[in-house]
Amino acid sequence: MNSLSKLSITLLALSASCAFAETQVSVKAAADYRIYLQDAMNPQQADKQFSLFVEPEIYHSWNDDLDSVTFKSFYRWDNQDDERSHGDIRELMWLHVGDDWELRTGIGSVYWGQTESAHLVDVINQTDGVEAVDGEDKLGQPMLNFTLLREWGAVDLFVLPGFRERTFSGEQGRLRGPILVDTDNPQYESSDKDNHVDFAVRWSHSIDVWELGVSYFKGTSREASFRPVVNQAGVTLQPYYGQMSQVGVDLLAVIDSWIYKFEGIVRDTNDSDNYFAITTGFEYTSVGVFDSVWDIGWLMEYQFDERGKEAFSPGQNDLMLGSRLVLNDVDGTEVLLGMVQDFDYSSSRSAFVEASSRINDNWKWRVDARFFSVSDPQDLTYSFRQDDYVEMSLEYYF
Repeated sequence: MNSLSKLSITLLALSASCAFAETQVSVKAAADYRIYLQDAMNPQQADKQFSLFVEPEIYHSWNDDLDSVTFKSFYRWDNQDDERSHGDIRELMWLHVGDDWELRTGIGSVYWGQTESAHLVDVINQTDGVEAVDGEDKLGQPMLNFTLLREWGAVDLFVLPGFRERTFSGEQGRLRGPILVDTDNPQYESSDKDNHVDFAVRWSHSIDVWELGVSYFKGTSREASFRPVVNQAGVTLQPYYGQMSQVGVDLLAVIDSWIYKFEGIVRDTNDSDNYFAITTGFEYTSVGVFDSVWDIGWLMEYQFDERGKEAFSPGQNDLMLGSRLVLNDVDGTEVLLGMVQDFDYSSSRSAFVEASSRINDNWKWRVDARFFSVSDPQDLTYSFRQDDYVEMSLEYYF
């Protein structure tokens, strides 16, 4: 039995043994239909993809809400990609609140950062890579989190026992490279492998118009490098997770209609020299355009990675331009449009559309689209050059 299973059983037993003062249950379920606009690069891949997911959440509290347990699970079934059919415990967390401190124990999800186009400082949770290409879906992470609350800021201390491997598309999945990733045989720099215990700390504080965060992480990198190996399946890519330490800074300032954002990291690994990376930009909102209740936001962010073309992820020298339309209607209709231009590979660019609105109290529609224009084989997104898609989702909440 792995550490994740033991932790889940312990917290479920704790929740069953308590006389709860309050119980809340909610469920989110959805059907997603994705259409690819070009023929697939590999004959095993399809041009259409249908999936269903369910995400139930249970919240229990007692002791005048000073203690609570939150359980949030996730399961997706996909008709094409066996690797995308998967389940996960996103959260199984016991929270105890003291006078000026909080203690969280279990499986949780922690988000650090401020920028829209990249999330450099966000290193606690592993990316659920089969969910979406933007990397915003995360796997649950076992953790012990102690928060100290003071007038001069909040300090979060993390002990992270156990490592979650990143998920990758399978043979019939799309938005993947031409060589499959062998997720059954990952390699680690640490002799403890996926049982390595990581540590992190973060200080955050609000000062006037500024939101400040400074973080430090030491442990197994959530990003994998890949090593080609030959086995019975032919040539596959074996993920390798090295050790790293990282110092991160994130800033946000709200000044009138302007929001200024910054994320920067300095990372040290044993496989390469130290390097730094930044993402910075702004968002300006025009309120009540065209004498209406509509708001339009204008976004610009620049991404830079000192490693340049040797970086393991896109965003080494890229500019994102975008616009966010908020209708301020009862259905919460929003549309986000964006384009990313790579300056190192001048012919490489991508675009995205994200739109959503409620139908009624229980139903919501969503449209997500991604488009890729890549001609340089050295670009990391070259494998996606024929994977433009439009995905339509119908979500139900109860």
